[in-house]
Amino acid sequence: MEYVIGIDLGTSSVKALLVDKKGNVAGETTATYPIFHDHDRYSEQAPDDWVKETKNVLRELINKYDLNKDDIKGLSFSGQMHGLILLNEENNPLRRAILWNDTRTNEETKDIEEVIGQNRLWNITKNNPLEGFTLPKLLWVKKNEPLIYKQATTFLLPKDYVRYRLTGRMGIDLSDAAGTLMLDLNKNEWSTEILEELGIPHHLCPPVFPSDTYCGGLLEGVAEEIGLSKDTKVFAGGADNACGAVGAGILSKGKTMCSIGTSGVLLTYAGEEKTHFNGDLHFFNHAPDGKYYAMGVTLAAGYSLQWFKEVFLKEQDFSECIAATASLPVGSRGLLFTPYLVGERTPHIDPFVRGSFIGMDSSHRKEEFLKAIMEGITFSLKESLDIIQENGMEIDTVIAIGGGAKSEVWLQMQADIFGKKVVSLTNEQGPAMGAAIIAATGCQWFSSLHEAAQNWVKEGTIVTPQPSNVKEYEKLYPLYKKVYHHTKGITKELAEFRV
Repeated sequence: MEYVIGIDLGTSSVKALLVDKKGNVAGETTATYPIFHDHDRYSEQAPDDWVKETKNVLRELINKYDLNKDDIKGLSFSGQMHGLILLNEENNPLRRAILWNDTRTNEETKDIEEVIGQNRLWNITKNNPLEGFTLPKLLWVKKNEPLIYKQATTFLLPKDYVRYRLTGRMGIDLSDAAGTLMLDLNKNEWSTEILEELGIPHHLCPPVFPSDTYCGGLLEGVAEEIGLSKDTKVFAGGADNACGAVGAGILSKGKTMCSIGTSGVLLTYAGEEKTHFNGDLHFFNHAPDGKYYAMGVTLAAGYSLQWFKEVFLKEQDFSECIAATASLPVGSRGLLFTPYLVGERTPHIDPFVRGSFIGMDSSHRKEEFLKAIMEGITFSLKESLDIIQENGMEIDTVIAIGGGAKSEVWLQMQADIFGKKVVSLTNEQGPAMGAAIIAATGCQWFSSLHEAAQNWVKEGTIVTPQPSNVKEYEKLYPLYKKVYHHTKGITKELAEFRV
């Protein structure tokens, strides 16, 4: 039997997915690693922890499923975006990696906008300068850790460092490079303009290449350590959102992915069209070469539910609580929730705003609070969907993955609020499946990522909007959109009382 492996390097864990030629998941293994929060707003990891645990999950996969090393024909990667790893002359990390969710770079983000200018940033990178991106992190090290910065010879992103340690191939794929705020998306190369104006030497930027680039085999010592053949083909891979979209089959016009995990993502296929959405959405390179996607982000999607569960429903069966919301009316009997527990990203780039329950009275029960949270998360994602459609991009089908796809109640709510057909998948495995599809295509099992996804991605439940619910949500949605504007100032002033 022949297999490929998709490796997903996440923020809290790494996952290895074993997939056969028919797209069946034959096995998986996971391992965790620590996150370091040494100071307020800091979030870091040790790059060599990623390498260690990636080797461990690959070794465990081989042993657990009693595989012959020659059974594995190829592997590829998905990885958390934006994280900065600085390497010295020996290509060893100079410090811990600064992660995507590290928010220490507020001043550097302002500096970028001041020096480059918002319109030029939109025209070159297609994105706003945000604290999570790589460029502000690089400027922070330059300003605050000058000795480390002077020793740096190159930088990498998380999965690219792991791939380098496994293969010796240095570089960053385009879908991940797009999230650095240093890539010129018009040329798909590093922006000389941005680098020179911010005083960043070009040599720090490694080669860039498409996600399906063949990066060679495994280093001999690594292959022996893991139990794989050194001839196992390794392909570049992509950013987690790009791979998640590949794994959900978002590879043609009209297809859109709604992913509800800790954060929420509304991502649509843009094809070869390039636009900057005036910074209202992220716009990045997709895994297929020469293709792009647009994406809106709700920072606290599943996290809002997790918070409510841990604080108010700890002793109860959470799935039963969600199922109970099906009998409640649209609008949770006049209760609205905004999911701004950690600020917001789309359509409001606002790290200071906080969440609200609006309209509650003493008759509201926990089930209605729960439904209001689900509605608020979905309303927030609809704001991204609206921006996409207002810019002339069609959406006919929404593929639901993550926590929002595991409940028929929530699938129906998404269909009713979005006003679109919503589809779940029978073999959903997130970005790891996308990485496996990249490996399978690289091994020439398929002629393209699109063909691979057509064969491997299997639709499950199909939900269509209920007209009566759609009508009610159309009345409620404008009220939801008013809440941000009425509460943003209040929640900012309340910050001094949060101790």
